[in-house]
Amino acid sequence: MTEAAISIQNLSKTYAGGKRALDGVSFDVPRGQIFGLLGPNGAGKSTLINILAGLVNKTDGSASIWGFDIDAHPRNAKVSIGIVNQEILFDPFFTPIETLEIQAGLYGVPRTQRRSMELLRAVHLEDKANAYARTLSGGMKRRLMVAKAMVHSPPVLVLDEPTAGVDIQLRQQLWEYVRSLNEAGVTVVLTTHYLEEAEQLCDRIAIINHGKVVANEPTRELVGRAQEKVVVVTVDRDLDVAPDAGCFDKVVLKGNRMLEITYNKARVNAGEVLAAVTRDGLGIVDVSTREADLEDVFLNLTRAST
Repeated sequence: MTEAAISIQNLSKTYAGGKRALDGVSFDVPRGQIFGLLGPNGAGKSTLINILAGLVNKTDGSASIWGFDIDAHPRNAKVSIGIVNQEILFDPFFTPIETLEIQAGLYGVPRTQRRSMELLRAVHLEDKANAYARTLSGGMKRRLMVAKAMVHSPPVLVLDEPTAGVDIQLRQQLWEYVRSLNEAGVTVVLTTHYLEEAEQLCDRIAIINHGKVVANEPTRELVGRAQEKVVVVTVDRDLDVAPDAGCFDKVVLKGNRMLEITYNKARVNAGEVLAAVTRDGLGIVDVSTREADLEDVFLNLTRAST
């Protein structure tokens, strides 16, 4: 099917008191992709997710999940999506297996079709199946939340800051599972403040700022918009102040001999930057460069729209 997994058109939300959290947001999440939804704190991401979850009423616009309008077909829309919230929400006195069984029951999954132990195995919690949930570590609780969101086998999974407070090993295990779900056909929507994760995982990224979409492009194209490049130069003598030149956008003296020079690669190249350094009579001992990444693009876009 070519229809979008999630389709959002002119979605707006104004809270009592006049705060406008979403202002005419429109974008589609293509089926079968890992889609990044990024933005600073307070940008409107959580409001949008809560509208999709049926926890917040929109003020205007429309949204559909797997072809089901959230107003016209709310039950079908809710069955089509699993959401892992930022907050860890489950009864601490139930075991993980009980948590999944109860959640499956709430979605009307027949006992013969429940996959509770299979899900616990997938998120590396099989050995904790009968432990009280309150005894689990923070990372384990996060993974239990992912399993809980998948009990009814939804075609769309939304992960809202799923790796906050999770150590590197557990984070890698979580992404391994998310990739396996995506390969099995699940569309994944991810919000995260770890921009390197978004750059590595996501096929496409939308950036929201102040309730508006400021970018929505395939990840490679979005990163390709960055024009800044950084060259780090080690020179052959101590400096009191950093030299300057017209081709530098910014220059920072790191220590006594290291210069971190930012330039616009659309205007000049690295050779011209290095030539400007040597014109001041400095010898170059070492050079390294850093290409712009998603963080650079994110900062430029969110600064530009403030």
